[in-house]
Amino acid sequence: MNILVTGGAGFIGSHLCRLLIEQGHKITVLDDLSTGRYDNIKELEATGKLKLIVDTVNDSEICDRCVREADRVFHLASAVGVRLIIDQPVHTIESIVGGTETVLKSCARYRVPFLLTSTSEVYGKGSKVPFCEDDDTVMGPTSKRRWSYATAKALDEFLALAHWTETRQPVVVVRLFNTVGPRQTGQYGMVVPGFVRQALRNKPITVYGDGQQSRCFAHVKDVVGALASIMECEAARGQVVNIGNDEEVTIMQLAQRVKEMANSTSEIKILSYEEAYGEGFDDMRRRVPCIDKANKLIGYKPSRKLDDILRDVIEYEKTQLER
Repeated sequence: MNILVTGGAGFIGSHLCRLLIEQGHKITVLDDLSTGRYDNIKELEATGKLKLIVDTVNDSEICDRCVREADRVFHLASAVGVRLIIDQPVHTIESIVGGTETVLKSCARYRVPFLLTSTSEVYGKGSKVPFCEDDDTVMGPTSKRRWSYATAKALDEFLALAHWTETRQPVVVVRLFNTVGPRQTGQYGMVVPGFVRQALRNKPITVYGDGQQSRCFAHVKDVVGALASIMECEAARGQVVNIGNDEEVTIMQLAQRVKEMANSTSEIKILSYEEAYGEGFDDMRRRVPCIDKANKLIGYKPSRKLDDILRDVIEYEKTQLER
């Protein structure tokens, strides 16, 4: 098939493109390279099976042309990372809501199946753990920029599902929980590559807050395999599906594990949220997905544990450091 991947030069998008090419598809990547990197797809473009268009999904004319030629659309283009969301709130909202609206309009026009990558942030301050797709969400106040991302992605979900409700436009919404792996940048506040780079340089590993907040980390290869499968699952259309790993770890435990596996002499340093992000930052204590629905739909079960993920990231970052 001819497949359009918006945001395909990003961390997850580039891994997805590689998998889809291995499955025999031809790929068009629409990416403005604002957070994605050309190096992520350079080798794929050289195969002749991937075409890169450097532009924004907010350009309706370019977007329409790309969608018209596609058999499937994976929409990954989005603002990413807590740091970017805090520093550029206007860009965050406009790129998420406007971009998804533009892509969806074209997909609806040509009846092209559409997959939206959403986020566990949509669960907000929900206290019921693990998080299930039909759980209520609890958002923080609009005065705190952190919640602009969650709210914008929730609106994306509403819009995609509205197209399904009104016209049975084939859509599926996937909520991702902390996807990690080689080539992920720590530039925008991604915790694992940030910890690994600090550890390999024997610099202080910086833990924000008290370190007792917990997260679950999924390997990018498990995640992109799930994305490819769920796009072809007709029973998933019109559904919201969690994809992640349910192996829970506190951020302090994560820092200690990274230090140990990297054979680092780094100290672990606590930094308050106010020092890291400024006044009024909000965070969630636990973030654990229920992945039963994904298992039922596509037999999804993450094959890589946290140590496997950390080992892959450490090896990748070692090669980058040597270069």
